Amino acid sequence: MTSASGGADMVDWNLAVATATRLVRPGPEVSRAEAAAVVAELRRHALEAEEHVRAFTGMRSSSLAAAAATPVLVVDRPGWVRANVAGFRTVVQPLVDKLQARRASSPAAGVLGAVGEKATGIEVGALLAFLATKVLGQYETFAPGEPSLEAPDSPAALFDKPRLGPESPGPGRLLLVAPNIVHVERELDVDPSDFRLWVCLHEETHRTQFTAVPWLRDHIQSEVQSFLAETDVDPGALLERLRDAAGSLGAGLPGAGNREGREGASAGNLLEIVQSPAQREILGRLTAVMSLLEGHADVVMDGVGPAVVPTVAEIREKFQQRRDRGANRLDLVLRRLLGMDAKLRQYQDGAVFVRAVVEEVGMEGFNRVWTSPNTLPTKDEIHDPAAWVARVGR
Repeated sequence: MTSASGGADMVDWNLAVATATRLVRPGPEVSRAEAAAVVAELRRHALEAEEHVRAFTGMRSSSLAAAAATPVLVVDRPGWVRANVAGFRTVVQPLVDKLQARRASSPAAGVLGAVGEKATGIEVGALLAFLATKVLGQYETFAPGEPSLEAPDSPAALFDKPRLGPESPGPGRLLLVAPNIVHVERELDVDPSDFRLWVCLHEETHRTQFTAVPWLRDHIQSEVQSFLAETDVDPGALLERLRDAAGSLGAGLPGAGNREGREGASAGNLLEIVQSPAQREILGRLTAVMSLLEGHADVVMDGVGPAVVPTVAEIREKFQQRRDRGANRLDLVLRRLLGMDAKLRQYQDGAVFVRAVVEEVGMEGFNRVWTSPNTLPTKDEIHDPAAWVARVGR
């Protein structure tokens, strides 16, 4: 009972994929001809969006090879699951090595490890099945390197099929989740072609950020690896944090007080529950970077929009109403536990920061943010754009 990698692992990744594929809800009903048209249009829009984003931001890929090495994949929900499993395997390997070293000293390591891998594989699969219905597009910063695609199941296959790995880290890739895009455009009752281009503008901005700023990926990877290195694998320490938070998981839900957990962490977020103080410091820096990237993408998609997306105002209004409206109570609980509400705040806070800076010093002045890790905004500066302008922007 070992994972697909052939040895002790933290997660049975093949079981995670199988579980997620079995549990994920089917996408909207479309004919094969309609699906083929959607996939083809998303590919065209992705290419078109690339030029629009570069013209609006003034950002250019560091080299043609850098841009060519980050492919655009149009996937279905199972394809998104496979792609993210491959990315997870790449990112968490240092933590896996740490757990393996600890497990080696345990007499029951073989049996407990195998059982744990299976159980965690099922849990990860269930989580991915939930998330696979929510994501419209995603830039995979830590995608595995080539070869990144398996051969299609048949010559007539519509969607790209990412490999599971394991492989060495690659430069990244852009995913567009076609069934989810169709689902949302129908739910909002907006022009399908305009909505698809609007989504591509957001995701292509992320691709441009990483191909135009060569140090950005390594910087984020370093922060993530530092975060994982600080992970306490002592079950006793983890249980203590879980006990502290167990009575407060309802914090932040409608009608609940905004109670605070151990050491000031918001007790309703699973990531915060298991953090050490050092990890909270690292996460503060990562939060600032992610707010910048997400807010920048939102500003670009709306800034480019009026020239190339005729119904952009209607799309933004309806999309924002959808975000604000939220979901049912179960969805709210899951979003809270998984930190997805924090993700929405990143869009809002980051967009406010970017707009304020651009208004003050123009796009060229704002682009100084990409000079080095030292010119990135801090978590405090995200909420105080004038402080960043005073430090860097002028």
